[in-house]
Amino acid sequence: MSAALQMAAFGLALLSTLFLLLATCTDCWMVNADDSLEVSHKCRGLWRECVTNMQDGVRTCDQYDSILADHPVKIVVTRALLITADLLAGLALATLLLGLDCIKFLKEEPRVKRKMCYGAGVILSIGSILGLVGSVWYAVDVYVERAMLVSHNIFLGVHYDFGWSCWLGMAGSSGCFMASVLLTCCLY
Repeated sequence: MSAALQMAAFGLALLSTLFLLLATCTDCWMVNADDSLEVSHKCRGLWRECVTNMQDGVRTCDQYDSILADHPVKIVVTRALLITADLLAGLALATLLLGLDCIKFLKEEPRVKRKMCYGAGVILSIGSILGLVGSVWYAVDVYVERAMLVSHNIFLGVHYDFGWSCWLGMAGSSGCFMASVLLTCCLY
């Protein structure tokens, strides 16, 4: 039973870490949600803004000037939280991999392997909380920005909704949290 839970936690942690990495790297955190007939699809991400022509499928992207340039707070905070969550999830995966019962590393020391799995669960929970805070922070800021424009009857031609990268970040963070619960609470 212990080996099955370890493998389930490892599989969930691996998939969730991939989701977090994809969310950090992709550029569709906000998508245009205009109801009129659009000829282009606009996405804003943490690193660049892309426009896809709907007629011929040509996609062009504009990189943000510099990582150190003045950016909105939501981009800077989300970048920092998601990069930290990615690093912690990667560290937790490496620790968990070495702590699995099916791996021959430290086979004679079951207590050390158990502590490695528990430590991986703790690291994974911290990373998942940071990733979830970053994703939700970004989503709430998009919602507040949109609500402010609507409440002031300001229409700039395009308004944005949450993109699939934002949802991917939330899903990856939630999966990492569930894997950490498996490792810290259910396993021992």
